[in-house]
Order: sequence, then structure tokens, then C-alpha cells
Amino acid sequence: MSELIKKDEYYREWIQSISKEFRKSQLKAAVKVNEQMLQFYWILGRDISSMNSVSRYGTDFYNNVSKDLTELLPDVKSFSVTNLRYMVWFYELYPNALNLPQVGVDYTEESNLPQAGVEFETPIFKIPWGHNKLIIDKCKREYDKACFFVNETLKNGWSRAVLLNFLDTDLFERKGMAVTNFNKSLPPVKSDLAQQITKDPYNFDFLTLRQNYD
Repeated sequence: MSELIKKDEYYREWIQSISKEFRKSQLKAAVKVNEQMLQFYWILGRDISSMNSVSRYGTDFYNNVSKDLTELLPDVKSFSVTNLRYMVWFYELYPNALNLPQVGVDYTEESNLPQAGVEFETPIFKIPWGHNKLIIDKCKREYDKACFFVNETLKNGWSRAVLLNFLDTDLFERKGMAVTNFNKSLPPVKSDLAQQITKDPYNFDFLTLRQNYD
């Protein structure tokens, strides 16, 4: 620390406020990247599901999609067969999360965005992909239960490990009700969730920065 921060209270408070604002801005940026990535995952999952892929293209469909996307996007590592299947389960668990065009259409065009950005506030897109995968595994097709744990994760800033611990309890049943009106706020800046989302390797992979930033 500088001598100035030790001696001048006004300066010290100003520096500390700048530091806090930076962390908030950093988290907002990470959440936005995460939202864009998970919206893409949801849309790709929807497209695969709607294509009746296995019955139409055979049992090697996922292998073919994984191989072709990896070849077309060699710097992206997220198109494994397993991850593609999770994208489908993600869509099937929350089928009404978005109302966007297919992947082949430029869904970033302003004219295609949901009115007032309401759909883009959906909290399932605000928690990391690893958290969503745990919820998919543990909640199966129980939409209300999944919504409850997404909301609790955001509200309490749960890390993946903490989320997993609660998923293995009867917390949802004991609370007696599901939360379907999601909390729209960011996770607490100093929470484990905030730390994980700003360092999530899936986000770096989505930006094709994985190799340099792991």
C-alpha cells in the first residue's frame, strides 16, 4: 500500500470504493458473457431436440455434430458429445426460457430480441454452466425444483460444492414451495458463486480464450 492510503482517510475511502465498483463491473461483464453462452447452449439444445435427431439421422448423430462443430470451430472445446446432450437436457428442463430464432439466424439482431429484455433476465442464464449441469443431474425433469435451486444459488452465492450438498438434501421439500418468480439480482460480489463465474473456463472457451487464460 502507498503512504497516501495510510495517511489520508478520504483518499483511502475513494480507492476502496473504486475497487468495489471494479469488482461489480467485472461480475456484470462475466454474467453477460455467461448469459450469451447459455442462451446459445439453450438454442442449440432446442434445435437438436426439435430435429428428432436420432430417429432422423441415426445413433451417431451426436458424434457427427461434435466432430463437425469441433472441425469448424477448432478453438472451442465445448462441443463434446456429453456437453451436447446436456444442452438438450437444458432446453428440455426449461423449454420456455427463450423465444429466439434458430442458431443459423442472427439472434443478436435487436429486432429479434424479446421486448424490454425480460427474457434475457432469466436467472438460469446467470449461473455458471457447471451449476446448471448439477441441477440438471439432480432435478431431472422437475422444473419447480430446478427453479428453486437456481434461485437459491443466486440469492446465496453458492459455489458448486455447496449447491451439490444442498441438492442431496430435502431442502426443496422442507421449504414446501417452489420459487418460480426468480430473483433478478446479481450474485453477491464477494460470494463463491461470483468468484467461480468470473473464472469459469466455459466462459473463456466461449470467447476462445481458454488456451491463454487457463
